[in-house]
Amino acid sequence: MSDIKERSPNQLMAFGIIGGLIGIYLTLLLPLIGEKIGGTVAEIIAIIAPVAGALGAICAVMWGADAVRRVAKYGLGTGVPSIGQIAMGMGIIAAMFGLAIVKTATIAGPIVALITASVIGFIIGWFAQNVIKMKIPVMIRCMTEIAAAGAIIIIGFSVAVAGNFEFNNIITLVFDNGVMLAVFWVGAMAMLHPFNACLGPDERQKRLLYLAGSTGAITMAVIGIAAIMTLGTSGIITFLLGVVLWFIFYKKFWDEVYNDASSVVGTGLIPKTEA
Repeated sequence: MSDIKERSPNQLMAFGIIGGLIGIYLTLLLPLIGEKIGGTVAEIIAIIAPVAGALGAICAVMWGADAVRRVAKYGLGTGVPSIGQIAMGMGIIAAMFGLAIVKTATIAGPIVALITASVIGFIIGWFAQNVIKMKIPVMIRCMTEIAAAGAIIIIGFSVAVAGNFEFNNIITLVFDNGVMLAVFWVGAMAMLHPFNACLGPDERQKRLLYLAGSTGAITMAVIGIAAIMTLGTSGIITFLLGVVLWFIFYKKFWDEVYNDASSVVGTGLIPKTEA
């Protein structure tokens, strides 16, 4: 945990929130821009727009993975998978509440969902710290961040399948056909797996973030397969871009693994007999 050039929690929170919301809102703004242009360009933009939601979700995955890292370093053990699942549970509740309660002003939905998730995460973190007495100094903040990241992940990947974040559309194209199960489980794994895979005395933030990028990208590819059923060509683009991003991030992760491994000094074989 002694990485000198670590990104601060505030930097990653800004990256996750701003990047996530930009990706989600581009799915609404890009088609409007396309309508102004018209013609073939408008059709192309309409096809590409849902992909932005998945890219925003990857930003939230990387932010959430770092939040999991900060709280799990206190020795949660098997609590690492659990904290990922509870994050996505809070995310679904907050996301659907936010999108449903502002049907007449759909544009506010993702922001309301983010605020709702943050409040739920804060409350759960407070109970964990002050009632259950987990004695983890960063528990309240990290639970707030993880819940907020979960909401963005849920909405971002759902948008990639549904085409927009209109509540009824997501219910029809993501919930009714069972795609939400993939969004929930694979999205949770994308956020919690990086620390589980990187933990240990030589764990470093940079390596973890690259792995989080790769798990977010492979989740994007899985969601792209689902989107092929609902959006056709847009789903193919989401799938292919997810595979490309997975390769890029995983290659960077693997390079970091090699760099870290090369710093380990070999001590030779254990002697057969004591000296």
